[in-house]
Amino acid sequence: MEYKNIKLEIKDAIAVLKVSRPEALNALNSETLEELKRAAEDLEKNGEVRVVIVTGEGDKAFVAGADIVEMKEMDPVQGMEFSRKGHEAFSKLENMGKVVIAAVNGYALGGGLELALSCDIIYASDKARFGFPEVTLAIHPGFGGTQRTPRIIGLMKAKELIFTGKMITAQEAFELGLINKVVPHDELMKEVFSLAERIKSCGQIALKLAKECLNKSLSLSLEEGLKLEEANFGFCFGTKDQKEGMTAFVEKRKPTFRGN
Repeated sequence: MEYKNIKLEIKDAIAVLKVSRPEALNALNSETLEELKRAAEDLEKNGEVRVVIVTGEGDKAFVAGADIVEMKEMDPVQGMEFSRKGHEAFSKLENMGKVVIAAVNGYALGGGLELALSCDIIYASDKARFGFPEVTLAIHPGFGGTQRTPRIIGLMKAKELIFTGKMITAQEAFELGLINKVVPHDELMKEVFSLAERIKSCGQIALKLAKECLNKSLSLSLEEGLKLEEANFGFCFGTKDQKEGMTAFVEKRKPTFRGN
């Protein structure tokens, strides 16, 4: 499928989904959100893809935010629709049955940070910057920031980040627990691909089911979560990959998983 504002490359079971609007620091407009949603749907259906990497075009920005030029004349109904488009696109990434890694190569502000937070793992360049500047524009995060952020770093820290609109460094984001790792800028993609290679070598059905358990862990009661874990754990034992993985372990060889 052809895209205008994103680039999608697939090689050796790893997909790289790149937001590509460098003239606008990769800002998210409605068209880009629709393309991200379609790309996520396509990747979900693609049996050859095992891991997805999300990043931004260029050397300056991951995604610098939502497109203010488009937003500035919106009325309340249009604002709600814009928020809904962001929720739909990011939820597709968050709930995809594959591991999604954000490679934050520069500014991840507002909608850009919300995009990163919809991914499973976030690696960032030491040049990256993070923040929710929306309140300085008299709005607040609308693509999931008010909901995902407190679940990741806690309510009080999320309030400070969102209420002040301040921008923080990659190291500060790491110390907050907002991201997984900070790496030298020139080594970011190498590190992310190394991580993707490690993940893609694991059992894909097991990864999908583990992701479901983890994503639902904060919305389910402990009892409900344990029931889901029990069911998904049991399901793994009906797969050929489970038999291959354990047989390979006993035989002291590397397993060959086929996603079934």
